[in-house]
Amino acid sequence: QVQLVESGGGSVQAGGSLRLSCVVYEYTYISNNVAWFRQAPGKEREGVAAIRPAPDGGTYYADSVKGRFTLSRDNAKNTVYLEMNSLKPEDTAMYYCASTWRWVDYPPKMADFAYWGQGTQVTVSS
Repeated sequence: QVQLVESGGGSVQAGGSLRLSCVVYEYTYISNNVAWFRQAPGKEREGVAAIRPAPDGGTYYADSVKGRFTLSRDNAKNTVYLEMNSLKPEDTAMYYCASTWRWVDYPPKMADFAYWGQGTQVTVSS
């Protein structure tokens, strides 16, 4: 069974930074697409960023986070990181990590991903 575990959420002031981590407990991790979604209260879950496995390694960022968020992956640790800088109050949401071994077109959609983590809360105050 595939398990994803997120960590790194918290409360910060606007302009601050956080780094989210997603550990993917699956032997095919290195071949997996991994994405971060977020869901704010009363809103639909949206794809924030995604990364393809090597050799492609392509990334996707939503316009709302482009230039502020950066994805990276450490294959030795089965971990994908989401570095979030210049955070804004509108970034406040529950952030979820998702994974699939299937090909994913960008922008990523929830239906593309079979496996999900439990979420980590990010709160940005003004």
